[in-house]
Amino acid sequence: MRKKWFIILVCIVFFGGLLSYIIKEMNQKKPKIVVVLKETKTDYWRMMIAGLENAFTNYEVEGKVLAMDNTNETQLVILKQVLEEKPDALIFSPDHPKAFIPILKEYKRNNIPVLLVDTNLEWLDKTSFIGTNNIALGKKAGELLSSMAQPNDKILLMGWKSNDIVIGDRIEGANETLNNAGIHTIIEDQSEHGEKIEQILTRVLQTNPKLKGIFAGDDITALKVMKILQEKKLEIPVVGADGIIKMVELIEKGTLKSTIAQNPYDMGYISVENALKAIDGKKVNKEIDSNVDIITRDNAKSKMSFIEKITQNE
Repeated sequence: MRKKWFIILVCIVFFGGLLSYIIKEMNQKKPKIVVVLKETKTDYWRMMIAGLENAFTNYEVEGKVLAMDNTNETQLVILKQVLEEKPDALIFSPDHPKAFIPILKEYKRNNIPVLLVDTNLEWLDKTSFIGTNNIALGKKAGELLSSMAQPNDKILLMGWKSNDIVIGDRIEGANETLNNAGIHTIIEDQSEHGEKIEQILTRVLQTNPKLKGIFAGDDITALKVMKILQEKKLEIPVVGADGIIKMVELIEKGTLKSTIAQNPYDMGYISVENALKAIDGKKVNKEIDSNVDIITRDNAKSKMSFIEKITQNE
């Protein structure tokens, strides 16, 4: 009889402990973080998503990544829908400056931390901005190009300057560094006249046939510029700004000398880390620089291996 009661007691203790554990686990629900990006399909954003998803896994986060290309909605519509879900934090990369501040204020009123990634906004109530200091990136591009030129040479800076604050900052940084080195700059804003890249290059080269270099505000533009120069049989150094796979491959092959690379993987991972800090009420720095790398033939192979590793499951 005593043995029977002992077995019953052990069972009660066991199931009581099990029930207590289950209740504890249910109460400790995973933090929910929603990420709204500009897009998800190109190399740059795929690398950022790899960083986000690895952080979701490592920190046991219920994470979700949304963008216009996987929802067919505008970012504003996506933000309104996400707000109704009441996530614990929002990580956001705006595609237009200032247009989103009214909806982001609603997140603030609902005590939802808002962390901006890749693209900053002049909004005092943001929790943090994680990304590249684009003026510093432009200065590094200027240093690269000035090492390939002489004082009084001319270098072309081009990109969607008026429409994109990121590109504008990069061109500003490159312009300052090149001018300080005594190099003349020609700035072509692609948003001004609606010209195609080939039209801009043809026009600039007609008046500046001894052009010594070109800085493109993004890698997609840089690749188009290189293709056009190849067709024209012109060897003019080109520096890009993002470090996408194709640019790194060209450096590895020796087709391109060097370029500037952002660190989108780090941006994604660091964003999640700091979103969790904000959720827990810990201090988060207002701006976190994810830094840039100068890619040359010496480090292109290791950079390529890293990119392949983080995107192999995409």
